[in-house]
Amino acid sequence: MTFCVVDPETTGGSAAAGSMITEIGAVKVRGGEVLGEFQTLVNPHAAIPPFIAVLTGITNSMVSDAPSIESALPAFLEFAAGSVLVAHNAPFDVGFLRHFAAVQDLTWPTFEVLDTAKLAGRVITRDDAPNCKLSSLAQVFNATTTPNHRALSDARATVDVLHGLMERLGGLGVHTLEELQTFTSKVSTAQRRKRHLAEGLPHAPGVYLFRDDRARVLYVGTSKDLRSRVRSYFTGSETRTRIGEMVGLAQSVSAITCATPLEAEVRELRLIAEHKPKYNRRSRFPEKMHFVKLTREPRPRLSPVRRVLDDDADYLGPFSSGKTAEKCPAALHETFPDPTVLRLVRRSPVPRSLRAGRDGPLSVPMRWQHRHRDVRRSGPSASRHPAPSPR
Repeated sequence: MTFCVVDPETTGGSAAAGSMITEIGAVKVRGGEVLGEFQTLVNPHAAIPPFIAVLTGITNSMVSDAPSIESALPAFLEFAAGSVLVAHNAPFDVGFLRHFAAVQDLTWPTFEVLDTAKLAGRVITRDDAPNCKLSSLAQVFNATTTPNHRALSDARATVDVLHGLMERLGGLGVHTLEELQTFTSKVSTAQRRKRHLAEGLPHAPGVYLFRDDRARVLYVGTSKDLRSRVRSYFTGSETRTRIGEMVGLAQSVSAITCATPLEAEVRELRLIAEHKPKYNRRSRFPEKMHFVKLTREPRPRLSPVRRVLDDDADYLGPFSSGKTAEKCPAALHETFPDPTVLRLVRRSPVPRSLRAGRDGPLSVPMRWQHRHRDVRRSGPSASRHPAPSPR
């Protein structure tokens, strides 16, 4: 991969508060070799505070003839195109660059961003360094350049820090950018070795099933991107203890591609009800969940139910309670564009049978409905409309 290590020098700590960039330095590297360097002073068109001048060594006279940010930023973006941006304290450095790109109406490229300060916080211990400042890390990894608050020098030092971190993490089974970005010591090496189970899965919405060596289903889940989600179980983005145990037992992962996320959720609940996976702690009893059934009729009904049927109806859910099911505003706005109908639907009470589960699991509780003639009679005020009777 090609990395572009960047470091801007600024007149303050907040671009939104008026701080400006005074220098941009960057080093492009690939495979440990330097491909090129970028450095330019930037005229902030404002006086540099004395403290900043002492800290960076950049004075007003040095930047008086320098190009403005309107010229320097497009040149840097051209230099960094197609690479992974790396910075020490990336939210600050990249945040400044993105701010001025937005000011100039420049389209910000879809850079992947790596923060060496954040990564060092997960790797470096107190025995290695007292903190994760660039100067401290440069000493730990014997950087060839000493950081001195000048853009190019700091960028060169960050390159050595990046390579030092990569060397440490390579022995822990971290070999991809995703694993580098999400690394955490809570994920074991054995867990990382199973990342090949995600290979071959599509980048599409659907349901995934983890199975053990006897093909028993351990866990069922859904995602809008099957491959990315399953791969995250083998990196630092998934750190739940019970899930780590599940990944240790998993020997294969299968997937069912679905047309929409809603279809995936319905399939997930059916598969959980069928297999009762051990590690689906919160969803092992999907019959206790709530759904909202939207009927296809000239006078539509809104029916909370406990069971999804193959009746060509639209179901929304699952919801943890009938009250939550009643308040699905996004879906209700699509189904009931009339605000009067929506207001009545959202204010109607949930039947006691639904809350108490009087009809037992996997049963369809009593329904209620709102007809357009009732809405026209009651007008916009929901308080004049009589409470709908369960049927």
